Amino acid sequence: MRWSAIFATMAIAVLASVSAAHAARTPQTDGGQASATRIIIDGAGRRVMIPAQVNRIVTLAPNLTETVYALGLGDKLVGDTNECDTPAAAKLKPHVGDVVDPSLEAIVALRPDLVLATTSINRPETVDALGRLGIPVYTSDAQSVLQMLDSVQRIAGISGAGDQGTKLVTQLRARLDAIHARLADRPVQHVLFVIWDEPLITIGQNTFIEDALRWAGAESVVLSDQKWPQLSMEEVLRLQPDYILYAAHDQKSTQTLEELRARPVWRDLDAVEMGHVLDLSEEALRPSPGLVDVIEQLARELHPDAFRDKAGI
Repeated sequence: MRWSAIFATMAIAVLASVSAAHAARTPQTDGGQASATRIIIDGAGRRVMIPAQVNRIVTLAPNLTETVYALGLGDKLVGDTNECDTPAAAKLKPHVGDVVDPSLEAIVALRPDLVLATTSINRPETVDALGRLGIPVYTSDAQSVLQMLDSVQRIAGISGAGDQGTKLVTQLRARLDAIHARLADRPVQHVLFVIWDEPLITIGQNTFIEDALRWAGAESVVLSDQKWPQLSMEEVLRLQPDYILYAAHDQKSTQTLEELRARPVWRDLDAVEMGHVLDLSEEALRPSPGLVDVIEQLARELHPDAFRDKAGI
């Protein structure tokens, strides 16, 4: 059942006492402000007061969980969502529910110093409710690959892993620059990125996935200001993409080449006839460090000549 306004109000009332008890244990200065805290501006432009020392983190999206582990902060992660499955250790953490409607009770019970959320899938109502309970929430809003790197660096800084963040981001940027150098003189491949199969949903121009495609020497055949536009098969047939890309986020969304060749309209696509159908890992759907792995994989698949007889990236 979706989180209703009435239930949210009741939950806040019930949990307020827990929040108050937590606040009562926080040292206070003469000015009434909690000591050893700092105010930061998160990715959504919100002012957030967080502890100077962060020891307990809850993440509300899979990409944020992956980021925490990539920064070597797995020991500080005390809870994540049902959908957080990478790395495998994330599945063993206490879960606070799904990404859209996590349980406020479960989050409060974990006593986090910091909750990490994202504007892409977490609801503003969840962030606001946690704020009223006195729990600091840092919200990221990465809309491009470079913004993802910036978000990783910022999360590292507020979580006490600044050096690890700098090292990780430097390595990821170097890999991206190496790909860019190899593809600088190559024509782009025009692709259809399939988010969902029935109905057919793809990506718009203003998404981090489209930006990732550009780094890999590709661009979507669909020009749309909508983030997740729906497309008819007749339109796909008219556009005739060079490649069809599937991200394996659900079994229903992936199709084998043989299955596509047996389906009406799909079998009439040049990409299907030529076998230009690629399955990408679920990392393609997450603005996290693993996205760079996908970009490397895709660049090699779409532009094999750029990597032939040369040392690997």
